[in-house]
Amino acid sequence: MTKEYVVVARRYRPQSFQDLVGQGQVSQALGNAINTSRVGHAYLFTGARGVGKTSTARIFAKALNCKSGPTPSPCGECDICQSITSGDDVDVLEIDGASNRGIDEIRQLRSNVNIRPSRSRFKIYIIDEVHMLTTPAFNALLKTLEEPPEHVKFFFCTTDPEKIPITVLSRCQRFDFAPVETNAILERLQFIVDSEGLQADTEALQLLARRAAGSMRDSQSLLEQLLSFCTARITVEDVHAMLGTAQSGRLSELASKLSDRDAAGALAAVDLAVAEGVDVGQLAEQLLGYFRDMMAGLVGCEADFMLQTSANDYATLVEAGKRLGLETTLAVIQILDHSITRMRQSAHTRTLLEIALVRICQLESLDDLAGIISQLRSGVAPSPVRSAPVKPAPSRAPVAEKKTEKISDTASPVTVANRPAVEITSDSASSIWKQAIAQIEDMTADYAAFCDQVAISAPNRLVASFKASYTLQKESCEKPERKARIEQALQQVTGQRIQVDFEVRRDESSGSSRPQPRPPLRQRMRDFEKHPLVKQAIDMFEAEITRLEEPRPE
Repeated sequence: MTKEYVVVARRYRPQSFQDLVGQGQVSQALGNAINTSRVGHAYLFTGARGVGKTSTARIFAKALNCKSGPTPSPCGECDICQSITSGDDVDVLEIDGASNRGIDEIRQLRSNVNIRPSRSRFKIYIIDEVHMLTTPAFNALLKTLEEPPEHVKFFFCTTDPEKIPITVLSRCQRFDFAPVETNAILERLQFIVDSEGLQADTEALQLLARRAAGSMRDSQSLLEQLLSFCTARITVEDVHAMLGTAQSGRLSELASKLSDRDAAGALAAVDLAVAEGVDVGQLAEQLLGYFRDMMAGLVGCEADFMLQTSANDYATLVEAGKRLGLETTLAVIQILDHSITRMRQSAHTRTLLEIALVRICQLESLDDLAGIISQLRSGVAPSPVRSAPVKPAPSRAPVAEKKTEKISDTASPVTVANRPAVEITSDSASSIWKQAIAQIEDMTADYAAFCDQVAISAPNRLVASFKASYTLQKESCEKPERKARIEQALQQVTGQRIQVDFEVRRDESSGSSRPQPRPPLRQRMRDFEKHPLVKQAIDMFEAEITRLEEPRPE
């Protein structure tokens, strides 16, 4: 008779706390509890699938009931340890919470609790996926859980502790199981391959370890498939063929096409990958992981933080990310994530992926756009994102030499022609002020326009006066960068350096002048659209003005 085959995940299940991979803090805490005789009556083991919750519960049961125990290191040889390992021990009852979730099952459990164990020290109940119990079932378990007989222990395992009532949680010692690190999974897989007398490429096992995403059981299940798929040595090509994933070279090639905005090349790369047997959904998931690693590299993460790509490709990945830019990389991730969500609900997966790739190729450099938005918010006219080099015009006639002079640290250079300086008088001060303000192309001009009186306070020095209701506009003009722009504009008009002071008139009577009627809202919106800065923003973002929020007086 042929011996029954036992899958890898069961054959290599850890049998002691020392064999438990990636959960050292849990092993230490439970071992210390046994050594100090501080074993509680109820434990809750939480974590993702395949991280060792049920295995820990079995090991703990063996540690408590072993003939040489209680001990943190059960012998594994006595009949009690062996029966617990095989799941046949009469005193260690494993219950599936999903199929035994009703109040009737819990009532039967309560009636059996008072029966002493037949041969062991403790009667142990291991309830897997305990969060599946109904609310009445939990309520029926509360009293027994709080004050069980001395010979009873409860071990609860769950992947969703949020669904467990707080009244149950407060009666348990909770242990959270972390996802198993990729390197720890890789070492375990290599141990299994060696124990099976087979050979495998390290990179192939690394792919399995990364694909498991912290689940030891998932990695062993994938290895089980490969052992059936391969006859001799497990290679990277075997892993990609079995999983339907693209090889790293194909993935980096496709990412390069996207970085170069080559939509046709990207679609051709997808077609070639599909012809090689790559699953479209898996390709989209891989691309998402690739750009996630690119994002991590751009913000300064080291090579061991990569999830999709290997450490050997780290430098190439970061260099490609710098060409693309962080903001654009984030946009690519969002587009891929949205498309993957839609692909799971559609039969046209390839078309949806191709749409996503074409959209990515249409993206502009969002890092430049972020800088433009920052300039818009600060009231500074943004410089063009891309400007073609301007060829010098052919010389036709001698022209007067121009002199470039740096006004201030915050101001840009101003070119002043060698011409006679314009004399500023009391009569011409207001006209010169208006000419200067007309040359400014940002919000500074709007604030300065509220000035209604300009006077000479000293040689080459003006004082601009605002009404008391326009104090906010006066303070805006006083900001160093805006004041510098106004003085630059005055220098362009007059040909000489002019210093400006700002003041608010406090002595004007409230009834001395009647306020001018304001133009209709529609007319003001049309005038506002003509402002160069606003016009540039409307053209850039294809926007429209929906409302005006004008500065209010204090």
